[in-house]
Amino acid sequence: MHKRVGGAGIWGLGRYLPERVLTNAELERMVETNDEWIVSRTGIRERRIAAGDQTTTDLALPASRQAMERAGVTPEDLDLIIFCTNNPDTVIPAAGPVLQGKLGATRAGAFDLVAGCSGYIYGLSVASQFAASRTYLTILVVGADMLSRVVDWQDRTTCVLFGDGAGAAVVRPVPDGRGILSFRLACDGTKAGEIIVPAGGASRPATHGTVDAREHYLRMNGREVFRFAVTACEKVAREVLDAAAVSAEDVALFVPHQANLRIIENSARRLGIGMDRVMVNVDRYGNSSAATIPVALAEAEEQGRLKQGDLVLLVGFGAGLTYAGMVIRW
Repeated sequence: MHKRVGGAGIWGLGRYLPERVLTNAELERMVETNDEWIVSRTGIRERRIAAGDQTTTDLALPASRQAMERAGVTPEDLDLIIFCTNNPDTVIPAAGPVLQGKLGATRAGAFDLVAGCSGYIYGLSVASQFAASRTYLTILVVGADMLSRVVDWQDRTTCVLFGDGAGAAVVRPVPDGRGILSFRLACDGTKAGEIIVPAGGASRPATHGTVDAREHYLRMNGREVFRFAVTACEKVAREVLDAAAVSAEDVALFVPHQANLRIIENSARRLGIGMDRVMVNVDRYGNSSAATIPVALAEAEEQGRLKQGDLVLLVGFGAGLTYAGMVIRW
Protein backbone atom coordinates (compact mmCIF):
# COMPACT_ATOMS: atom_id res chain seq x y z
CA MET A 1 0.00 0.00 0.00
CA HIS A 2 1.25 3.44 -0.88
CA LYS A 3 1.96 5.42 2.27
CA ARG A 4 0.88 9.04 1.93
CA VAL A 5 3.60 11.47 2.97
CA GLY A 6 3.14 15.00 4.28
CA GLY A 7 3.30 18.15 2.22
CA ALA A 8 5.89 20.81 1.52
CA GLY A 9 5.80 24.52 2.13
CA ILE A 10 7.76 27.75 2.31
CA TRP A 11 9.60 28.33 5.60
CA GLY A 12 11.40 31.56 4.76
CA LEU A 13 11.43 34.23 2.04
CA GLY A 14 14.05 36.72 0.89
CA ARG A 15 14.49 39.33 -1.83
CA TYR A 16 17.09 41.66 -3.26
CA LEU A 17 16.72 44.57 -5.69
CA PRO A 18 19.69 46.49 -7.10
CA GLU A 19 20.16 50.03 -5.84
CA ARG A 20 19.96 51.80 -9.20
CA VAL A 21 16.47 53.02 -10.12
CA LEU A 22 15.76 53.67 -13.79
CA THR A 23 12.69 55.90 -14.17
CA ASN A 24 10.47 56.48 -17.17
CA ALA A 25 11.77 60.04 -17.31
CA GLU A 26 15.29 58.70 -17.85
CA LEU A 27 14.06 56.34 -20.56
CA GLU A 28 12.53 59.32 -22.37
CA ARG A 29 16.08 60.58 -22.87
CA MET A 30 17.29 57.19 -24.14
CA VAL A 31 14.64 56.11 -26.65
CA GLU A 32 11.56 57.55 -28.35
CA THR A 33 9.00 57.04 -25.58
CA ASN A 34 7.32 58.92 -22.76
CA ASP A 35 6.00 58.31 -19.27
CA GLU A 36 2.33 58.44 -20.29
CA TRP A 37 2.82 55.83 -23.01
CA ILE A 38 4.70 53.45 -20.69
CA VAL A 39 2.32 53.79 -17.72
CA SER A 40 -0.87 53.51 -19.78
CA ARG A 41 0.28 50.33 -21.49
CA THR A 42 2.25 48.59 -18.76
CA GLY A 43 1.69 50.29 -15.39
CA ILE A 44 5.47 50.52 -14.95
CA ARG A 45 6.93 53.74 -13.56
CA GLU A 46 10.45 52.60 -12.68
CA ARG A 47 12.61 49.49 -12.55
CA ARG A 48 15.85 48.38 -10.87
CA ILE A 49 19.04 47.89 -12.88
CA ALA A 50 22.07 45.94 -11.68
CA ALA A 51 25.45 47.61 -11.39
CA GLY A 52 28.01 46.89 -14.08
CA ASP A 53 30.07 44.61 -11.87
CA GLN A 54 27.11 42.61 -10.52
CA THR A 55 26.17 39.17 -11.80
CA THR A 56 22.98 37.14 -11.52
CA THR A 57 24.38 35.11 -8.63
CA ASP A 58 25.45 38.35 -6.92
CA LEU A 59 21.76 39.35 -6.84
CA ALA A 60 20.75 35.90 -5.65
CA LEU A 61 23.21 35.76 -2.76
CA PRO A 62 21.64 38.34 -0.38
CA ALA A 63 18.12 37.14 -1.24
CA SER A 64 19.16 33.58 -0.40
CA ARG A 65 20.82 34.55 2.86
CA GLN A 66 17.72 36.50 3.92
CA ALA A 67 15.42 33.55 3.15
CA MET A 68 17.68 31.18 5.05
CA GLU A 69 17.88 33.50 8.04
CA ARG A 70 14.10 33.83 8.17
CA ALA A 71 13.74 30.05 7.88
CA GLY A 72 16.31 29.47 10.62
CA VAL A 73 18.62 27.35 8.48
CA THR A 74 22.34 27.54 7.72
CA PRO A 75 24.27 26.78 4.51
CA GLU A 76 25.21 23.43 6.02
CA ASP A 77 21.52 22.56 6.34
CA LEU A 78 20.81 22.89 2.62
CA ASP A 79 20.31 19.64 0.73
CA LEU A 80 19.52 21.13 -2.68
CA ILE A 81 19.58 24.46 -4.54
CA ILE A 82 17.25 25.04 -7.49
CA PHE A 83 18.23 28.21 -9.35
CA CYS A 84 15.46 29.49 -11.63
CA THR A 85 16.93 31.88 -14.18
CA ASN A 86 17.04 32.75 -17.86
CA ASN A 87 20.45 34.39 -17.89
CA PRO A 88 23.03 32.84 -15.55
CA ASP A 89 26.45 34.42 -15.03
CA THR A 90 27.91 32.20 -17.76
CA VAL A 91 26.58 29.62 -20.21
CA ILE A 92 28.85 27.06 -18.53
CA PRO A 93 28.83 26.51 -15.57
CA ALA A 94 25.25 26.92 -14.40
CA ALA A 95 24.34 29.53 -11.79
CA GLY A 96 23.23 27.01 -9.15
CA PRO A 97 26.70 25.58 -8.47
CA VAL A 98 28.19 29.10 -8.47
CA LEU A 99 25.66 30.20 -5.83
CA GLN A 100 26.32 27.03 -3.84
CA GLY A 101 29.99 27.97 -3.71
CA LYS A 102 29.27 31.57 -2.67
CA LEU A 103 26.95 30.38 0.11
CA GLY A 104 29.39 27.72 1.30
CA ALA A 105 26.58 25.15 1.10
CA THR A 106 29.00 22.30 0.43
CA ARG A 107 26.45 19.53 1.16
CA ALA A 108 23.90 20.76 -1.34
CA GLY A 109 23.32 19.59 -4.87
CA ALA A 110 22.59 22.45 -7.26
CA PHE A 111 21.14 22.92 -10.72
CA ASP A 112 19.47 25.54 -12.91
CA LEU A 113 15.87 25.47 -14.09
CA VAL A 114 14.95 27.48 -17.18
CA ALA A 115 11.23 28.08 -17.80
CA GLY A 116 10.99 31.77 -18.62
CA CYS A 117 9.08 34.00 -16.24
CA SER A 118 7.11 30.95 -15.05
CA GLY A 119 10.35 29.48 -13.78
CA TYR A 120 9.81 30.15 -10.10
CA ILE A 121 6.54 28.21 -9.92
CA TYR A 122 8.24 25.41 -11.85
CA GLY A 123 11.08 25.48 -9.30
CA LEU A 124 8.76 25.45 -6.29
CA SER A 125 6.87 22.50 -7.74
CA VAL A 126 10.09 20.49 -8.22
CA ALA A 127 11.25 21.35 -4.70
CA SER A 128 7.88 20.36 -3.25
CA GLN A 129 8.22 16.84 -4.66
CA PHE A 130 11.63 16.33 -3.07
CA ALA A 131 10.48 17.72 0.28
CA ALA A 132 7.11 15.95 0.37
CA SER A 133 8.78 12.59 -0.35
CA ARG A 134 11.48 13.38 2.25
CA THR A 135 14.17 12.77 -0.37
CA TYR A 136 15.62 16.18 0.50
CA LEU A 137 14.44 18.08 3.56
CA THR A 138 15.80 21.60 3.08
CA ILE A 139 15.73 23.11 -0.39
CA LEU A 140 16.60 26.64 -1.48
CA VAL A 141 14.62 27.82 -4.51
CA VAL A 142 16.00 31.00 -6.10
CA GLY A 143 14.52 33.13 -8.86
CA ALA A 144 16.95 35.70 -10.25
CA ASP A 145 17.38 37.44 -13.58
CA MET A 146 19.28 40.35 -15.10
CA LEU A 147 17.33 41.03 -18.26
CA SER A 148 18.94 44.46 -18.49
CA ARG A 149 21.91 42.55 -19.94
CA VAL A 150 19.90 41.12 -22.85
CA VAL A 151 17.47 43.99 -23.48
CA ASP A 152 18.04 46.04 -26.63
CA TRP A 153 18.19 49.59 -25.30
CA GLN A 154 17.41 50.84 -28.82
CA ASP A 155 14.07 48.97 -28.91
CA ARG A 156 11.46 51.13 -27.18
CA THR A 157 8.87 48.34 -27.18
CA THR A 158 10.92 46.05 -24.91
CA CYS A 159 13.51 48.10 -23.03
CA VAL A 160 10.82 49.86 -20.98
CA LEU A 161 9.50 46.57 -19.59
CA PHE A 162 12.31 44.83 -17.80
CA GLY A 163 14.31 45.15 -14.61
CA ASP A 164 16.69 43.09 -12.48
CA GLY A 165 16.13 41.36 -9.16
CA ALA A 166 16.24 38.19 -7.10
CA GLY A 167 13.96 36.36 -4.70
CA ALA A 168 14.37 33.15 -2.74
CA ALA A 169 12.47 30.69 -0.58
CA VAL A 170 13.42 27.82 1.68
CA VAL A 171 11.14 24.83 1.10
CA ARG A 172 10.79 22.14 3.75
CA PRO A 173 8.24 19.47 4.74
CA VAL A 174 5.02 20.61 6.43
CA PRO A 175 2.01 18.72 7.82
CA ASP A 176 -0.72 17.50 5.49
CA GLY A 177 -3.16 20.22 4.49
CA ARG A 178 -0.54 22.95 4.72
CA GLY A 179 1.97 24.38 2.25
CA ILE A 180 1.66 23.66 -1.47
CA LEU A 181 -1.77 22.17 -2.14
CA SER A 182 -1.71 22.00 -5.93
CA PHE A 183 0.26 23.09 -8.98
CA ARG A 184 0.08 22.92 -12.74
CA LEU A 185 2.97 23.29 -15.18
CA ALA A 186 2.10 23.93 -18.83
CA CYS A 187 3.36 25.44 -22.06
CA ASP A 188 2.57 26.01 -25.71
CA GLY A 189 5.82 25.32 -27.51
CA THR A 190 4.31 26.24 -30.86
CA LYS A 191 4.67 29.85 -29.71
CA ALA A 192 8.26 29.50 -28.48
CA GLY A 193 9.49 32.12 -30.94
CA GLU A 194 7.29 34.89 -29.53
CA ILE A 195 9.88 35.69 -26.81
CA ILE A 196 13.39 34.88 -27.93
CA VAL A 197 17.05 35.82 -27.94
CA PRO A 198 17.79 34.57 -31.48
CA ALA A 199 21.55 34.04 -31.23
CA GLY A 200 24.07 32.80 -28.71
CA GLY A 201 22.80 29.24 -28.42
CA ALA A 202 23.59 26.04 -30.30
CA SER A 203 21.41 26.92 -33.30
CA ARG A 204 23.05 30.30 -33.90
CA PRO A 205 26.45 30.58 -32.21
CA ALA A 206 27.93 34.03 -31.86
CA THR A 207 29.49 35.46 -35.01
CA HIS A 208 30.31 38.95 -36.19
CA GLY A 209 27.12 38.72 -38.24
CA THR A 210 24.85 37.85 -35.30
CA VAL A 211 26.37 40.61 -33.20
CA ASP A 212 26.04 43.18 -35.98
CA ALA A 213 22.41 42.13 -36.51
CA ARG A 214 21.73 42.64 -32.78
CA GLU A 215 20.51 39.04 -32.49
CA HIS A 216 21.87 38.62 -28.98
CA TYR A 217 19.14 40.87 -27.60
CA LEU A 218 15.66 39.85 -26.50
CA ARG A 219 12.86 40.11 -29.06
CA MET A 220 9.18 39.82 -28.20
CA ASN A 221 5.85 39.84 -30.01
CA GLY A 222 4.08 41.90 -27.37
CA ARG A 223 0.56 41.61 -28.77
CA GLU A 224 0.67 37.84 -29.08
CA VAL A 225 2.19 37.43 -25.61
CA PHE A 226 -0.52 39.68 -24.13
CA ARG A 227 -3.29 37.61 -25.73
CA PHE A 228 -1.68 34.38 -24.60
CA ALA A 229 -1.14 35.59 -21.03
CA VAL A 230 -4.71 36.74 -20.46
CA THR A 231 -6.13 33.36 -21.50
CA ALA A 232 -3.41 31.19 -19.95
CA CYS A 233 -3.46 32.91 -16.55
CA GLU A 234 -7.18 32.39 -16.10
CA LYS A 235 -7.02 28.80 -17.36
CA VAL A 236 -4.19 27.66 -15.11
CA ALA A 237 -5.58 29.52 -12.09
CA ARG A 238 -8.91 27.74 -12.37
CA GLU A 239 -7.15 24.40 -12.79
CA VAL A 240 -5.07 24.70 -9.62
CA LEU A 241 -8.00 26.07 -7.61
CA ASP A 242 -10.13 23.10 -8.69
CA ALA A 243 -7.30 20.69 -7.89
CA ALA A 244 -7.01 22.15 -4.39
CA ALA A 245 -10.82 21.98 -3.97
CA VAL A 246 -11.06 25.72 -3.26
CA SER A 247 -12.52 28.70 -5.10
CA ALA A 248 -11.28 32.14 -6.08
CA GLU A 249 -13.43 33.55 -3.27
CA ASP A 250 -11.26 31.63 -0.78
CA VAL A 251 -8.04 33.27 -2.02
CA ALA A 252 -6.61 35.73 0.50
CA LEU A 253 -3.82 36.90 -1.80
CA PHE A 254 -3.31 36.54 -5.55
CA VAL A 255 0.37 36.87 -6.54
CA PRO A 256 0.70 36.96 -10.34
CA HIS A 257 3.81 37.36 -12.45
CA GLN A 258 4.58 41.09 -12.53
CA ALA A 259 4.82 41.71 -16.26
CA ASN A 260 2.07 44.17 -17.07
CA LEU A 261 -0.57 45.84 -14.90
CA ARG A 262 -3.25 45.42 -17.55
CA ILE A 263 -2.67 41.66 -17.64
CA ILE A 264 -2.79 41.51 -13.83
CA GLU A 265 -6.03 43.50 -13.67
CA ASN A 266 -7.59 41.48 -16.48
CA SER A 267 -6.68 38.18 -14.81
CA ALA A 268 -8.05 39.29 -11.44
CA ARG A 269 -11.29 40.48 -13.02
CA ARG A 270 -11.81 37.22 -14.91
CA LEU A 271 -11.26 35.24 -11.70
CA GLY A 272 -13.49 37.52 -9.63
CA ILE A 273 -10.66 38.55 -7.31
CA GLY A 274 -10.72 42.18 -6.16
CA MET A 275 -7.54 44.20 -6.58
CA ASP A 276 -7.40 44.60 -2.80
CA ARG A 277 -6.46 40.90 -2.76
CA VAL A 278 -3.81 41.18 -5.48
CA MET A 279 -0.10 41.77 -4.86
CA VAL A 280 1.21 44.41 -7.29
CA ASN A 281 4.71 45.88 -7.46
CA VAL A 282 5.24 45.99 -11.24
CA ASP A 283 5.02 49.80 -11.04
CA ARG A 284 8.24 49.93 -8.99
CA TYR A 285 10.26 46.99 -10.28
CA GLY A 286 9.06 46.23 -13.81
CA ASN A 287 9.34 42.69 -15.11
CA SER A 288 12.28 40.92 -13.48
CA SER A 289 11.30 37.58 -15.05
CA ALA A 290 11.82 34.57 -12.75
CA ALA A 291 12.34 36.95 -9.81
CA THR A 292 8.95 38.67 -9.87
CA ILE A 293 6.92 36.11 -7.91
CA PRO A 294 9.45 35.43 -5.12
CA VAL A 295 10.15 39.16 -4.76
CA ALA A 296 6.41 39.87 -4.57
CA LEU A 297 5.89 37.08 -2.02
CA ALA A 298 8.71 38.35 0.19
CA GLU A 299 7.41 41.91 -0.04
CA ALA A 300 3.86 40.77 0.77
CA GLU A 301 5.11 39.01 3.88
CA GLU A 302 7.04 42.12 4.96
CA GLN A 303 3.83 44.14 4.54
CA GLY A 304 1.88 41.73 6.73
CA ARG A 305 -0.26 40.48 3.86
CA LEU A 306 0.58 36.80 4.40
CA LYS A 307 -0.95 35.27 7.51
CA GLN A 308 -0.95 31.71 8.76
CA GLY A 309 -3.77 29.76 7.17
CA ASP A 310 -4.18 32.17 4.24
CA LEU A 311 -4.82 30.71 0.81
CA VAL A 312 -2.34 32.11 -1.74
CA LEU A 313 -2.66 31.78 -5.52
CA LEU A 314 0.43 32.07 -7.75
CA VAL A 315 0.24 32.39 -11.54
CA GLY A 316 3.04 32.96 -14.04
CA PHE A 317 3.71 32.97 -17.79
CA GLY A 318 6.76 33.54 -19.92
CA ALA A 319 9.13 32.50 -22.69
CA GLY A 320 8.40 29.11 -24.09
CA LEU A 321 5.57 30.02 -23.97
CA THR A 322 5.26 28.53 -20.51
CA TYR A 323 2.60 29.10 -17.90
CA ALA A 324 2.04 27.74 -14.41
CA GLY A 325 -0.12 28.04 -11.33
CA MET A 326 0.07 27.04 -7.68
CA VAL A 327 -2.12 27.15 -4.58
CA ILE A 328 -0.46 27.42 -1.15
CA ARG A 329 -1.96 27.22 2.33
CA TRP A 330 0.30 29.62 4.22
